Amino acid sequence: MKIATWNVNSLAVRLPQVLDWLAANPVDALALQELKLTDDKFPADALAAAGYQTVAFGQKTYNGVAILSRHPLRDVVRNIPGFEDEQARVIAATLDTPAGPLRLVNGYFVNGQEPGSDKFAYKMRWLQALQDWLRGELAQHPRLALVGDFNVAPEDRDSYDPEGLRETIHHTTQERQHFQALLGLGLTDAFRLFEQPEKSFSWWDYRMLGFQKNRGLRIDHILVSQALAPLVTACTVDRQPRKNKQPSDHAPVVATLQAL
Repeated sequence: MKIATWNVNSLAVRLPQVLDWLAANPVDALALQELKLTDDKFPADALAAAGYQTVAFGQKTYNGVAILSRHPLRDVVRNIPGFEDEQARVIAATLDTPAGPLRLVNGYFVNGQEPGSDKFAYKMRWLQALQDWLRGELAQHPRLALVGDFNVAPEDRDSYDPEGLRETIHHTTQERQHFQALLGLGLTDAFRLFEQPEKSFSWWDYRMLGFQKNRGLRIDHILVSQALAPLVTACTVDRQPRKNKQPSDHAPVVATLQAL
């Protein structure tokens, strides 16, 4: 079984690329972020024709998340329960796979703008609320994956310029502590279960030939619960879609799990 996450940076613009990618990579589940469209504009019919059931949580112009699945979806939750938020950032659902239920939590984590800003304070509150909620989700759903655009580069090796960018957004000690706290709940970074090429990133700035020069960050992640971690056989970044004409600035991250 394969699960993937991809910040598409506007589904309206990128839908043909998503459909092409799914045709070439028929993953069991794909989590999308930054839909940038309202639910009434969500292309459920086109995705159904491609073989995917969908649940979406969108808003106009910004944010928005969705789960695409080849398996039935149920028990859908939108945003973090108990955390008041006007932004469409989280969608969770249980996939009924042949090997049993899999809880998939898809998040478009707060960017945070810069340390000391109101948006950074919102990011800290949001991350804490996510952590508090996930503790209960993990107790209820032992087979759980948390995926999405985390807007956090967890370690120096996840940044093209760790010294030059130290303590800037995505690189701050506070953000990295929150990432470690998620691991402390019993989650594992699937990408780091395996030897990976140096300078492996999932996002590259559109400006200054970011992709061509591999000036990137690894901020898109798949974290798996203790029950799933032994089943992960691979986790990779698919750089190919970043080479498309009018690409998203993010690439898909794909995890392969055995016996699922």
